[in-house]
Amino acid sequence: MNRRLPEPVSEFARYLRTETVGGMVLLGATAIALIWANSPWKGGYETVRDARLGPAALGLDLTVGQWATDGLLALFFFVVGLELKRELVVGELSSIRRALLPVAAALGGMVVPAGLALLVGRGAPGMDQAWAIPVATDIAFALGVLALAGSSLPATARIFLLGLAVADDLGAIVVIAVVFSAGIHLLGLLVAAACAATFWYLQRRRVRAWWLYVPLALVTWAAVHESGIHATIAGVVLGLLVRVRADPGEEHAPAVWLEHRLQPWSAGLCVPVFALFAAGVPLGAQALRTVVTDPVPLAVVAGLLVGKVIGIAGSAALVMRLVPGSRPRGLGGRDILAVSMLGGVGFTVSLLIAELSLADLPAEMEAAKAAVLLASTAAALIAAALLLRRRRVHSGAEPRSDTGSTPE
Repeated sequence: MNRRLPEPVSEFARYLRTETVGGMVLLGATAIALIWANSPWKGGYETVRDARLGPAALGLDLTVGQWATDGLLALFFFVVGLELKRELVVGELSSIRRALLPVAAALGGMVVPAGLALLVGRGAPGMDQAWAIPVATDIAFALGVLALAGSSLPATARIFLLGLAVADDLGAIVVIAVVFSAGIHLLGLLVAAACAATFWYLQRRRVRAWWLYVPLALVTWAAVHESGIHATIAGVVLGLLVRVRADPGEEHAPAVWLEHRLQPWSAGLCVPVFALFAAGVPLGAQALRTVVTDPVPLAVVAGLLVGKVIGIAGSAALVMRLVPGSRPRGLGGRDILAVSMLGGVGFTVSLLIAELSLADLPAEMEAAKAAVLLASTAAALIAAALLLRRRRVHSGAEPRSDTGSTPE
C-alpha cells in the first residue's frame, strides 16, 4: 500500500466522495428499480435479478441479486469497517466522553424501534426476526439529506449524526452476525479465521503488496459465505483489521488510503447495484394496501418513523440532562429532533435485513421492503422540512456546517 494518497482517478470519483452525489446515485438506482419492477417489462427485471452466475462446485452459483447482496455489499461493509475502526481509534468514538452521546443515541435508536416493531407486529408470521428491520440507519443517505437541507446547522450536527450512524452500523452488524447465521459450518469458519489472522499479521508487518491482500480477502469472503455467517461480515472484519495510525514518516495510514480509493466504488457501484435489485418491489394499490394493513410492514413503518425518533432523541436528551457539557455545541432541541428523524432513513441495511429475515416468506418480504422504502422516504422528507425550517428561522445566525465529504 502506498504511503501517499493517490490523485482521484477521475472527476466522477471525486464527486462520488460527497454525500449529496452518493445519495443521489442511490436514489436514482432505487427509482430505476421501482419503475422497472412496476412496468410492463417487470418480467425482464425478475429474469435478470434471478439469473444464476458462479461455480456451483464451490457453492457459489448465486443469483445476480444474491451477488449484489452478498458480494458487492461486502465491499460496502469493508468501507464501513474502515470508517468504524478509524472512529473508534482516532475519531469521535475514541474517548468515552465524546462517544457517550452518539453511542447512547444509537443504542436507543435500535432498542426502541425493535421493541415498538415487536409490539405492533406481535404474533405475525416472520416477526421473530423481522423486528430487526427498523434498527438500521443508512449513513450515506442520511448524511446526504443533511448536506442538502442542513446547511445552517453547525458542524457538530454532522459529527453527531456520523457518530450515531457509525455506532448504529456496528449494532446492525452484530444483529446480522448473531441473528441471521444459518447454522455454523466449522471448516469454513476456521478457514475464514485463518485468513483474517494472516491479513492482520500482514498489516502488523507493514506489508503493502496488494496482490497478497486481494486474493486473501476473496478467500476470506468465500469462507465466511460457506460458514453460514452472512458474507458481508467478512468485509467488516477485514476493515476492522486495517491499520489506522500512520507510522513515522508515513503521510497516511492504510485505512485512510483504502477508504479514499474504495469509497467511490462503494457509493457509485456497490450500494446502487444492491438497491437496483433489492428495491424493485410492487407499489400498486394492493401493495400499498398491504403496507397499511399487514402487521409486519406496519411494524417496520412504526419502528422507522416513530421508534427511531423516540429512541434517538429520548436517549440523547437523557444523556445531555445527566452529563453536563455533553450537548453538541450550537445544537438545540429542535435540531436534535431533526437529526433524530434522519435516523429513520433505514434504506440500504434495512432492505438487507428484510431480505435476510423474511427469506422464507416472499410476500411478507416484498411488503416489508415496500414499507422500508416508504418509511425511509417519509423520514427523509420530514427531516428535510425540519432542517429547511430551521435554516429559514436562523438564516445567517448560525455558522454553516461542513457539508462536504469526510476529510481525506
